[in-house]
Amino acid sequence: MNRDFLHTLDTWYAKSKRKPLIVRGMRQTGKTWCIRDFAKRVFGDNFVEINFEVSKKWGELFEQDLDPKRICNELELMVGKKLLGGEVLLFLDEIQLCPKALSALRYFYEMLPQIPVIAAGSLLDFALKEGDFPVGRVQFAELYPMSFTEFLVAVGNEKLAETLSGPFVKFSDAVHAKLLEEVRAYSIVGGLPECVSVWSETRSYLNVRELQQDLITAFEQDFGKYPKQMDSATLRDVWYNANASVGRQISYASLSREKTGVTNKKALDLLCRARLLKVSKAVSSAKLPFDLDVTPRIKPYAGDIGIYQAMSGRPADEVLRSDDLLNIYNGALAEQFVAQELLAAFGPSEPHWWKRDGKSAQAEVDFMVACNGEVLPIEVKSGAAGSLKSMHQLLKDFPNIKTGVVLSSGQYKVLEEKRLAFIPIYWTGSLNRSLTLSKL
Repeated sequence: MNRDFLHTLDTWYAKSKRKPLIVRGMRQTGKTWCIRDFAKRVFGDNFVEINFEVSKKWGELFEQDLDPKRICNELELMVGKKLLGGEVLLFLDEIQLCPKALSALRYFYEMLPQIPVIAAGSLLDFALKEGDFPVGRVQFAELYPMSFTEFLVAVGNEKLAETLSGPFVKFSDAVHAKLLEEVRAYSIVGGLPECVSVWSETRSYLNVRELQQDLITAFEQDFGKYPKQMDSATLRDVWYNANASVGRQISYASLSREKTGVTNKKALDLLCRARLLKVSKAVSSAKLPFDLDVTPRIKPYAGDIGIYQAMSGRPADEVLRSDDLLNIYNGALAEQFVAQELLAAFGPSEPHWWKRDGKSAQAEVDFMVACNGEVLPIEVKSGAAGSLKSMHQLLKDFPNIKTGVVLSSGQYKVLEEKRLAFIPIYWTGSLNRSLTLSKL
């Protein structure tokens, strides 16, 4: 599969002052596959992979000390390949199982910067927070589930994906309908590569759903690997209740009636660190940086839209029968799609949402992102537009905002006098390519 993340690896490798790279992301997003594919293409046979989960012998290399020259000398003896003095990629997989290897990354940067090193692993963020972490000596990269355009390419719709990389235009009704049909398929299959592969090969939603249920079980089994202060039952309760509340403002107390809000908040934080959930925080203004005006209000989103669908227990036919994704689950499915696309397009700090508590009226806008140094508010609405009172209020309160975006199943159009751009939902992942928001 062609992943956009491969370009991230190329950019990292091309840097003159290259730091060891730590790849983070939800389990089953394809971290190991991407790194191996990159290594094969760029380094050929000059590639050394050690997996701390496969054998304890690799961890023993880091027990004596963290001297990278000694470690590389001993690695050369064990794998039969030259690391020192050669252009060989060193890949440390499942590195969270060897905290000393994480600490050693600092010394690889300081003493052997010529050796390209990549580290990855499942539940890596738990080790990063608890161990002796090499602050300022490593670079991070985040791998997300496959985006909608990556999905299109993987299932053989390269031309549709290529079309979405171009300028915003109004398509014919036939092409527009085809893209919306593919959005519905993506919302069922999701972006986890194995699920996309099964769909591409079998075109069976039943096969995909069976795999998703297996993955959900595997994710739940991982709960035992989380920090020990949180029990698995609470994590499962919070995970399912957060998925049932996608796109809605929640209180921590509502996530598990058996536990306190404080305990639920800790569980939610752990699930977010595992990338099974993403929390969108409300802002009270429309100024950058958003974090200066963050409020305690939050909305949860799932790590992957396909897993979200499978956890809901609803049949895939319910999505396929609907002409408008925005009407399914009271709009929650569309909001999950948008949140997932925005996260992949704009990075882990996004998206936020806007909440106004006025004396006369309240208002809220679904998403807020920072786009090329400007504020981009985004509403997700059914039909061609729906009610836009909150968006109009936001644009009135903050005249510095050039354009508000309305994502829907309607066709593309721009109302310059109202500072609004109506964009089909399938173009969500392309919003970060807009060089001038006023020309959307």
